[in-house]
Amino acid sequence: MNFPLTLTVSDRQSMDTELDAAVTAAKAHALIGRRGILVTRHGADKFTVDLSDAVPFGLTREHQVW
Repeated sequence: MNFPLTLTVSDRQSMDTELDAAVTAAKAHALIGRRGILVTRHGADKFTVDLSDAVPFGLTREHQVW
């Protein structure tokens, strides 16, 4: 799986389900590089999930840019 993952969701339920799945996948990859996870909201329906050296290992941070 390549990061960042970009998600476009259609409703609240799919947002929760897809973000949970993406963060779970990111956690497995974060262990390898000992990085944190950054979830960025770009709009009401668009998100990215990425591994980040700026986020301490073991943490997930949220950021909004809209």
